Amino acid sequence: MAQALPTREQALELFKKYNESDALLKHALSVEAVMRHFAELYGEDSEKWGIIGLIHDIDYEKYPDEHCMKAKELLQEAGYPEDYIHAVQSHGYQLCCDVEPVEKMELVLYTIDELTGLITATALMRPSRSILDLETKSVKKKWKQKSFAAGVNREVIEGGAAKLGLDMNEVISETIKGMQKVAEEIDLKGEL
Repeated sequence: MAQALPTREQALELFKKYNESDALLKHALSVEAVMRHFAELYGEDSEKWGIIGLIHDIDYEKYPDEHCMKAKELLQEAGYPEDYIHAVQSHGYQLCCDVEPVEKMELVLYTIDELTGLITATALMRPSRSILDLETKSVKKKWKQKSFAAGVNREVIEGGAAKLGLDMNEVISETIKGMQKVAEEIDLKGEL
């Protein structure tokens, strides 16, 4: 018998079981929205991509020293399919684990995970404090300032974009568009 796929509600409930931080939830919702956006661009399963984006940091709050490794155990216990687990683990490739992103879905997650952080930080610096009027050039300007959002690994983003065969401007622009769809949920609607 085929295994029942997790629903978004189940994924959100599971995420909240292991994470209480509001910032982590907003990050998860940002990554989910961007994954859904890219899935639509590529004609892929946006529900699957979105759920993987939503749960990608499931182990981050409670098990920071085992990030991406503990996720496998938690997701196996919850009955997640192996391809979901591999995708979740692969976003930490060369950062905290050696599970390499291979599938397009995995490469998108690997590329946009850190980028959502940079975009969030850039939006919050704007007078409007909104992502709705954020342009790619503003993010590119902040990108060059290594001290700005210094925790964001720009090499990971560039490496992921190269593996996807995408230009950095395109990756940034599409990531912004994905995040704009959930501006209210992630508190980036701002003053607009």
